[in-house]
Amino acid sequence: MRVLLHICCANCAVFPLTLLRERGDEVYGFFFNPNIHPFLEYQKRMEAVVSMEKKFSLPVIYRDEYRLDEFLRNTVFREALRCRYCYHTRLKATAQVAKRGHFDAFTSSLLYSKQQQHALIAEIGESVGRERGVPFLYEDFRKGWKKGITLSQDAGFYRQQYCGCIYSERDRFLGRNRLSSRKNKKDTPAS
Repeated sequence: MRVLLHICCANCAVFPLTLLRERGDEVYGFFFNPNIHPFLEYQKRMEAVVSMEKKFSLPVIYRDEYRLDEFLRNTVFREALRCRYCYHTRLKATAQVAKRGHFDAFTSSLLYSKQQQHALIAEIGESVGRERGVPFLYEDFRKGWKKGITLSQDAGFYRQQYCGCIYSERDRFLGRNRLSSRKNKKDTPAS
């Protein structure tokens, strides 16, 4: 199968890439992460993907767009729903590229992280896949968590300390885990 792998970062992509290739899939990468904050963090993550492209002979399509203003306009006063917006933006773009490139399926390295909402990613991926006419390949890549860390460290990839958006950066400094903070009343929108 020809699979388009959305890459949120090199660290999270290395295990899915390895697994898909072991199965015999032809994998292409797609880097699109328009709301990484701050801009220097965005650049570090893209540079790590460029390094991954070379080290793993991975053809990568880059959509080099930094759209922090758009992200904030669409999430302010709806902070509890920010991940939904982020996933949808990235997966919709990936599905569009997969359709234009005649890929058999698309997936995302977001499915590698233990910090992401897998059910929501799968729901959105399947929905945008149906809309675009290209299947979303759901795989729980978390099973390779330790192997992915080892592969990433061996490759010398930049290792980020938070998901990427301005809110997750804030939570990192406040010592809050995004998944557990959703239960916190401060993160719940007022009725």
